[in-house]
Amino acid sequence: MGTVEEHVAVNRQALDSGEKRLNELGYKQELRREMTLFKTMAITFSSMAVFTGTPLYGPSLRYAGPASIVWGWVVVSFFTWFVGFAMAEICSSFPTTGSLYFWAAHLAGPRWGPFASWCCAWLETIGLIAGIGAQAYSGSQTLQIIILLSTGTNKGGGYFAPRSVFLCIYICLIIIWAVLNTFALQVIAFLDIISMWWQIIGGLVVIIMLPLVAQHTQPASYVFTHFELSPEATGVTSKPYAVILSVLLSNYCLYGYDTAAHLTEETKGADKTGPIAILSSIGIITLFGWAYVLALTFSIQDPSYLYDVNNETAAALVPAQIIYDAVYGRFHSYTGAIVFLCIIWGSFFFCGLSVTTSAARVVYALSRDKGIPYSPIWRKIHPKNKVPTNAVWLSAAIGIILGLPILKLDVIFTAIISISTIGWVGGYAIPIFARLIMKEENFKPGPFYLGRTSRPICLIAFLWICYTCSAFLLPTLYPIKWNTFNYAPVALGICLGVIMLWWVLDARRWFKGPVRNIDVPNHGV
Repeated sequence: MGTVEEHVAVNRQALDSGEKRLNELGYKQELRREMTLFKTMAITFSSMAVFTGTPLYGPSLRYAGPASIVWGWVVVSFFTWFVGFAMAEICSSFPTTGSLYFWAAHLAGPRWGPFASWCCAWLETIGLIAGIGAQAYSGSQTLQIIILLSTGTNKGGGYFAPRSVFLCIYICLIIIWAVLNTFALQVIAFLDIISMWWQIIGGLVVIIMLPLVAQHTQPASYVFTHFELSPEATGVTSKPYAVILSVLLSNYCLYGYDTAAHLTEETKGADKTGPIAILSSIGIITLFGWAYVLALTFSIQDPSYLYDVNNETAAALVPAQIIYDAVYGRFHSYTGAIVFLCIIWGSFFFCGLSVTTSAARVVYALSRDKGIPYSPIWRKIHPKNKVPTNAVWLSAAIGIILGLPILKLDVIFTAIISISTIGWVGGYAIPIFARLIMKEENFKPGPFYLGRTSRPICLIAFLWICYTCSAFLLPTLYPIKWNTFNYAPVALGICLGVIMLWWVLDARRWFKGPVRNIDVPNHGV
């Protein structure tokens, strides 16, 4: 029989590398660690989704024409890689479910760590929960058009769901996602594997078949070089400003890859698989997303007809009209258009499911560290399924509340996606900035390490995030009226103001960032 020390040494050697690093950081393993690289990639890929930008395509095309969308995607993709590399390096060193706010706490050091962690945690929470609302809205809008076409189109007396029915669809989607997320993570992982293949195969079907089905396609000169403002519709007369608004499509689509980090405590070898999942998802979405934008743009039949409120889709979803025109022009039937839209709707469904998974993990992690009111409730783990059920339903409930203004406001989607993007992407900035300014000797690298290139990569990533967040605060329509006003700055200002006031008056006295729950030496992290 060996000594106690020998048994401990053997057990530590048998530990998964991600779990071992988790223990070094001061956390014990509570969630079930059984996710593989492929399953983690599937959930991460689902959180980004090929068709995410579908609702924004129409407004973006109208701001500055096709060339701005097409080349804007390339530019945004280029800078997204810098953010991805910076986050992959940090994820490799800190494979924890708390991810961004945990990273911020440790990278910012003992003096600024609690405040950095507090800001990052709440930005991330706001962004992810608003992300649930964004996907629910997109899925509801797509289903609204599917129902319209299935019942005879806007011209043929089809049923166009009113606001109240739209809201019911929105709420039902979120409830379904919450119910599915109360099952064991293996169920979600299985659904997300289906999602991954759904989006890859479905994406290829739409991307390849749509231009082939279209009776005629736009010339390459139109797609790649045509630039056109629409001041009569948007009120925007400045070319640079129009380009910035047009590129919001790409800014909105190319994030969500931090989902891999939220699942690291449930993933085998997370210090290696986390970075791979992050970078692989960026690569896949970059290529597929650009191909989807090109397929839509080449397949436009009549640009001016897309925004006619009397067209077959009531001008409610421009890509749906593009698909309808292409399919109906060839086959004189809209069945094929409905099939294409069902593929897109499935993408939103799976994406919303994955975002709900991520949001619940962040809420759980923050409540585990006592950063949310009534934390003991939200950090409870289901005894059998080992998932944070209460955190799931809290996230879903807030997501539903965000959608209630649908009944009155026309610009609610703009506000939701702006809040989601600024919160979600803004949360990336804090740990990246902390990594940028910290002393290199204080950073314990994981298997994925950027070495000397880390600082310039982090600098570019941080500046790009600042630009992205600023762009989503801008007014999107002029003149500014109550029904065209971008409410995101107001909503975010109120939320962040309350959170900062809470910090100054109370939270700074007791919130110390991530709370260690295992007594393991924690030096050099």
